[in-house]
Amino acid sequence: MEQYEPDRLSPAQLAAMRRSFRNGRAAMTRRSLLRASAGGALAVGGLGALTGCGIPAASKSQGAGTSEDHSAKEKVINFSNWTEYIDMSDDEKHRPSLEAFTKRTGIQVKYTEDINDNVEFFGKIKPQLAAGQDTGRDLIVLTDWIASRLVRYGWVQKLDPANLPHAFTNLAPQFRNPDWDPGHAYSYPWQGVSTVIAYNTKATGGKEITSVTELLEDPKLKGKVGLLSEMRDSVGMTLLDMGKDPRTFKADDFDAAIARLQKAVDRGQVRRFTGNDYIADLSKGDLAACLAWAGDVVQLQADNPHVKFAIPDAGYITATDSMLIPNKARHKTNAERLIDYYYEPAVGAQLAGWINYVSPLDTGIVRPELAKIDKDIANDPLIVPDKAMQSKGHGFRSLTAKEETAFEEKFAQLTGG
Repeated sequence: MEQYEPDRLSPAQLAAMRRSFRNGRAAMTRRSLLRASAGGALAVGGLGALTGCGIPAASKSQGAGTSEDHSAKEKVINFSNWTEYIDMSDDEKHRPSLEAFTKRTGIQVKYTEDINDNVEFFGKIKPQLAAGQDTGRDLIVLTDWIASRLVRYGWVQKLDPANLPHAFTNLAPQFRNPDWDPGHAYSYPWQGVSTVIAYNTKATGGKEITSVTELLEDPKLKGKVGLLSEMRDSVGMTLLDMGKDPRTFKADDFDAAIARLQKAVDRGQVRRFTGNDYIADLSKGDLAACLAWAGDVVQLQADNPHVKFAIPDAGYITATDSMLIPNKARHKTNAERLIDYYYEPAVGAQLAGWINYVSPLDTGIVRPELAKIDKDIANDPLIVPDKAMQSKGHGFRSLTAKEETAFEEKFAQLTGG
C-alpha cells in the first residue's frame, strides 16, 4: 500500500485543476448541462487544501484499519454524493429510490449533496483520513482518478462480496476490472462518463465525423474543431486513434500523442480547448465537430436535431464515478447493502432514467427495465451502451505522481493553460 505524503502540486497541475473547476468535468452537471462550480471560494480554499500544509504524512497503520461496524444497531447510512445525481420526484421534495430502500430495510439514509468537485472534496476529508479518523460518512462517490488515490493510500475499506450479490452479477463487462481496483475489491461504479465525438451536420455540410483523424486533419474542419481541456480525454482519444491502448501506454506514446495534437494546433485546425462550454458553440455551429461528454450530447440532441455523435472505430475513453466506504465508517454493512441495492435491475434503471448518464449495469439486464420507464432512453447507446459500444470503451490508466506532474506540464504547454 502506498504511503500518503502531503501533495505538492506543480504549477501545471494547479492550472489543470483550475481549468477543471471552471468548465471541465469537475464543473459538469449530473442532471442539467451546467453544474455549479466551486468558484472563487474553491480557488482560495480548495487549492490550498491540496498542498497538505499542516497535515502530517500518514503511516500505513494510520491510514489502514477499520472501525467497529455498528450497522446492526444503528439503522442509518451517511451518504455524500454530487448535486443532482440521484432520482427525484417532480416537486423535488423526495428521492424515490432512497425512500424505497428505507421502506424495505428500515435503514435511514442521510443523503448529503456536498461534493462539488473531486479535488475540493478530497481536501475536505483528507485530514481525517490521514489521521485515521472517522469522516462522518459511510459512503462517498468520487471520479476514478481521485478514487484510485484513496485506494492507494489505504483510506477506504475492503468490501464484503457476500453483501454485494447483485453488484457482482450485474456489473457491465466494460467496468469490471479497472487497473486501480481489479475485481472491485474497494469500489463499485455509481455511473459511467463517456468521451465521444460530437458534430453539427449543419456546420459540416451533412458530413459525418467519425474519427479523431478527421478532427485533426480534415481541411474542411479547419478552425472549427474543439478538443477537451481535460488531459485524459483529449490525449486518451488521440492515443486510441494512433492504435495505442490508454490502459497500457508508455511515456513515449504520450509524447507522440502530444506532438500530433501540437501539429493540429499549429496548423490552426483546432479552434480551442474547452470544458463543457463547447455546448453553445457546437449548437450554433461555431464548432463543426469536437470531443464531447456523452451526458452533454444527450441533452443537446433533445434541443438541436443537427447535433449528432459518433463512436470511433478505434474506441472511446470511459471513466466512472465510484462508490467507496471510507475507513472508520460506522455503518459499513449498511453501506454495502445500499451499493448492492442500486445494482438491482429495476432500481438501476430508475436511476439511469432520471440522470441520463451511462448505467454501470449490464445492458441485457438494465435495458428491459428501463424500457418500462422510457423506451427512448432505453435505446440510447449513450445511456445504455450496446455490447458493440461496450467493447470499444477504454479507461485511462492510473498515473504515478511523477507521471501526473510531467504529463500535465506537457499538456499545459499544448493548451496554453
